[in-house]
Amino acid sequence: MPHNRSVSTTSNDAAVSPFVSFTRAEWSELAHNTPLPLTDADVARVRGLGDPIDLIEVDQIYRPLSRLLTMHSESVGALHKATSAFVGERASRTPFVIGIAGSVAVGKSTTARVLRELLARWPSSPRVELITTDGFLLPNSVLDEQGLMSRKGFPESYDRRALREFIAAVKSGVPEVSAPVYSHITYDIVPGERALVSHPDILIVEGLNVLQPASVRERDAAALAVSDYFDVSIYVDADPANVRQWYIDRFLSFRATAFAREDSYFRNYASLTDPEAVERASFIWDTINAPNLERNIEPTRSRATIILRKGKDHAVQAVQMRKL
Repeated sequence: MPHNRSVSTTSNDAAVSPFVSFTRAEWSELAHNTPLPLTDADVARVRGLGDPIDLIEVDQIYRPLSRLLTMHSESVGALHKATSAFVGERASRTPFVIGIAGSVAVGKSTTARVLRELLARWPSSPRVELITTDGFLLPNSVLDEQGLMSRKGFPESYDRRALREFIAAVKSGVPEVSAPVYSHITYDIVPGERALVSHPDILIVEGLNVLQPASVRERDAAALAVSDYFDVSIYVDADPANVRQWYIDRFLSFRATAFAREDSYFRNYASLTDPEAVERASFIWDTINAPNLERNIEPTRSRATIILRKGKDHAVQAVQMRKL
């Protein structure tokens, strides 16, 4: 492990930062003794549209990250075993829960899928499941009724109680828990369809607002937040100007893929010219995604256990890890 380490400057006095920072080169050095079980085909299968992640990125960034997460999970398992022996209980261990947050188009979905593939190959966590919080968005009919369609993705557009109850059930050891399913094609909840989570060793929860703190509804009475159930949390970070361009680029690509489908909610966007598509994507970003990022998502970054900072090319340039 490198001896010279830069410390994140989250305040004017870097010495009081709760994070220790690694450059890309420093972080990749941690991967030498960790096997890489994925192939180019595996990476191609899990990466999202517009995210140019490759096997080199997985090797240098996600391989050591998966080992670190596995160490956390194994440590929690050892603590559970010791605690159970101490108090004389035989309760089974509950799933290790990882939260992944970040902006629209920053690549957090790809991060979640890559980690799912890597973590499932470790002997201590063969059952890894992934849930996105999109399934807990309110149905379009409800959003229309409440005048929230233009604020889809903002905290108030989710059934936050249902999401919190889902995570609480998983973390309480309920054998089988289900979540609603969301379609990015129809842009709505899929009626009657559920995603089942059954006895996972690790559950990954990915979403825009998963690191938001609990709101205090009454004086001296704070509700639990979804993040209170996370064992480790990751924030995928990038300069907003870069994320804006990634969003526009992805929008342009969607014209020939998702938007072109007959059942697509955005079918009318498929025929837009390049200038029209750029104009429309820019408007959506500037009026919906950018304000949500600025007001609700980015302020939660400092609550994460690990921060992955991406550069303009989508590659992770630095990793910040909360000190233990």
